[in-house]
Amino acid sequence: MYIVESTVSRSELQRLASQTFGELVKAVVDVEKELLVIDADLHADEEELLLEQGSRQEDLWGINLYPNKPEEEFIEFDSMINLRPSFGNSSRGVDDLQTRERIVQIVFSKVSR
Repeated sequence: MYIVESTVSRSELQRLASQTFGELVKAVVDVEKELLVIDADLHADEEELLLEQGSRQEDLWGINLYPNKPEEEFIEFDSMINLRPSFGNSSRGVDDLQTRERIVQIVFSKVSR
């Protein structure tokens, strides 16, 4: 598990996926600090790392990355850490369209094609 400092390649994501879940890599995005953490068994572990680094709970969103899929299917918005009714998110997805768009922007700035 690590914070992507600059960028990570799709081939590296493919390698990481093959070592864990086969076709996906779990990730957490801090939409305020524009951080991306990848490569853990649980989104909660990545969330904890960012909280220890000073991130705020309401800025953290769990996603799955599918490095072998086309760009429109690359990001899956599905994580238990997203289920936060007190912050206005009542599903495992990301209900707010602007937040989803922000996540997409951050991910594609951190993942080289």
